[in-house]
Amino acid sequence: MARSLNKVQLIGYLGANPETRTTQTGLQVASFSLATNRQWTDREGALQEEVEWHNIVVWDRLAQICGDHLEKGRLVYVEGRLHTRSYEANGQKQYRTEIVASNMLMLEARNGTEWPQEPQSSQGSQNSRQEERPRAFAEARPVAAGAAASSEGGRGRRSAVRERESLEERDDMPF
Repeated sequence: MARSLNKVQLIGYLGANPETRTTQTGLQVASFSLATNRQWTDREGALQEEVEWHNIVVWDRLAQICGDHLEKGRLVYVEGRLHTRSYEANGQKQYRTEIVASNMLMLEARNGTEWPQEPQSSQGSQNSRQEERPRAFAEARPVAAGAAASSEGGRGRRSAVRERESLEERDDMPF
């Protein structure tokens, strides 16, 4: 059987602060829009630009991190998979294609500047370089959704993943 791949990698700017909520079963979910742009020169030599908006959904611990640290206008890297779900609205079936993120990396500090680059020389210890980074950087390293599954109620990683996947299939969760 041939294998397939459903993987999305985006670098873009948040269009709004993430909306976070907790499901009835206690899982956290966050959603936000991400803008990416493409530039090209047309036949007349004029610079053209196109902006594409993406709907991002994040679950579990990564949702909490996004809600705590992301804000409108921040540059981020998002990695995940495409997922299309359907729901009823005004008696009509609606479809929404989203990116279910499994990793996120903040690419700039809260003040809008890029993170400091690691020094190329071997001067200084690794610990001193780590302390030079802003605190939010250490907290915002990519986190796999479901990797930090809660142990509340004796739930294991697999049951949390199954629960999250079943919630993704529900039709009553329009954002």
